[in-house]
Amino acid sequence: MYNLVDNSVRHGVNLTKIRLSCHQKSGDMIIWYEDNGGGIIEAEKEKIFTKGFGKNTGLGMFLIREILSITGITIIETGEAGVGVRFEVLVPAGKWRIDG
Repeated sequence: MYNLVDNSVRHGVNLTKIRLSCHQKSGDMIIWYEDNGGGIIEAEKEKIFTKGFGKNTGLGMFLIREILSITGITIIETGEAGVGVRFEVLVPAGKWRIDG
């Protein structure tokens, strides 16, 4: 989450809002990370997860996806360019729990 917030602050154009939410779907947990900082163009939605791609070190989003994948968690970007980012983090059934 730190990396996502850092990216929003660094690259979000006129950023004023960051929102986290989640919902269950077929036993999986989907976590949404959204901001209103301008978004990512369609042609770059998958490229941002490539090692070396980006405006800073080119490692942030690559490492996020790689680390999450070790436990079977996936991340994709589904936001709208000009509106904001929306990262969907899919945590498979059996890999998450809600305490108390």
